[in-house]
Amino acid sequence: MKIIFDAQSLEINPSGDGYVAMMDGKKMRIEIVRVDFGQGRMDLRFTDMSDSALIRESVFKSVHVSSDGAKRWVTIDGQTIMLTKTSGAKRGVRHDHAGGLIAPMPGQVRSVSVSAGDAVKKGQTLLTMEAMKMEIRIQALKDGVVKMVYAAQGQTVEREQILIEMED
Repeated sequence: MKIIFDAQSLEINPSGDGYVAMMDGKKMRIEIVRVDFGQGRMDLRFTDMSDSALIRESVFKSVHVSSDGAKRWVTIDGQTIMLTKTSGAKRGVRHDHAGGLIAPMPGQVRSVSVSAGDAVKKGQTLLTMEAMKMEIRIQALKDGVVKMVYAAQGQTVEREQILIEMED
């Protein structure tokens, strides 16, 4: 996901059980330690992964997040920053974004039915998640091949987080 952070561009991509962020040539690993959706709070661990980092020390931060759909306000260390999404993610019942299937809302992954390399048919359920006591099935929008699976059973995911990447 590409976002605008003040006047700078920030690229955040899923990586394993966390994210990798690139900003001004600096690479950071971000891991979600704890999420409290009711309070809009997340506890994160930031680790400098840039080539210039000799020691890989982690810093823990609590952040507060609020959103109106297109914009997110993130408060870190008492400073609030507005993030504007530039990803072009679609709204509504579709869950696709740039070749990837995304989470329509925050929730927990209940099952993953595919692996990288699997051929799938349009309408096939690839992943099931639970959000707000509802079961949500993420289905293939067309025939294709699973390129990468970014979510695992039991994982908590955020709205618009890429779950599965597809290719034709």
